[in-house]
Amino acid sequence: MSIAENFNQHFHIQFANTKELKEEAFKIRYGVYSHELGWEAKNNLQMEIDECDDYAYHCLLKHRRTGTYAGCVRLIIPPIHEPELQLPFEKNFLHSARTDIIDSTKLARGSFGEISRLAVLSSFRRRKSENRKPFVMNDIEPEITFTEEEHRNFPNIAIGLYLASVTLSEICNHQDLFVIMEKRLHRGLFRIGLQFEKVGDTIDYHGKRAMYHLPREKFSANLKPELKELYDSISAELLLQQYIVPFSNAGCRL
Repeated sequence: MSIAENFNQHFHIQFANTKELKEEAFKIRYGVYSHELGWEAKNNLQMEIDECDDYAYHCLLKHRRTGTYAGCVRLIIPPIHEPELQLPFEKNFLHSARTDIIDSTKLARGSFGEISRLAVLSSFRRRKSENRKPFVMNDIEPEITFTEEEHRNFPNIAIGLYLASVTLSEICNHQDLFVIMEKRLHRGLFRIGLQFEKVGDTIDYHGKRAMYHLPREKFSANLKPELKELYDSISAELLLQQYIVPFSNAGCRL
């Protein structure tokens, strides 16, 4: 069975096009970024939300057997007619950018996006030996016992979410895609064929991170064959769930 077949047997990519689905993503983010990592403030709603969510597309990854939303990711797109609204990399990393490689300030607003807030529930990141440990995070995660086969597919969760965000960018007809990440994650994505280029100096921002860029011609061109199959599968799934007007003078919108 191929990676794509295995992935689709256990997981489903869900485009979050309703308030309820977006809130599922915000809850996952709260569990990871607020409760587990402590990067964002805790709140009574148990949802992690910021201003960029108003101009972002959100994807969820659903575990088929249990119906649990295991992870999420968003693609933020700068609004064309509101240039004062920035992406996270524009707020926090432009001072470290290598403009001799690419100058994002000269790109048309709406023609690029940023992958952001990828999060996977801790229960879907655990080693098999940790499977029966009690949940102490919050009430977002039910206690689940996973099969060995399900555990073997856990590493593909983050890969599937990254592929989903790149797919969304391609659907929007973006020419450029940015992400802030650590060197170790960059190596992992590069190995599977998402060959982001480092376009900024490494700075200390929730750890040592840098700005990376992927041009449209490399969105899927270098993916390993089995990952390209998964990419195409996710793309087909997302196209059935949404209607997006590709980027033009009118921008990319639902």
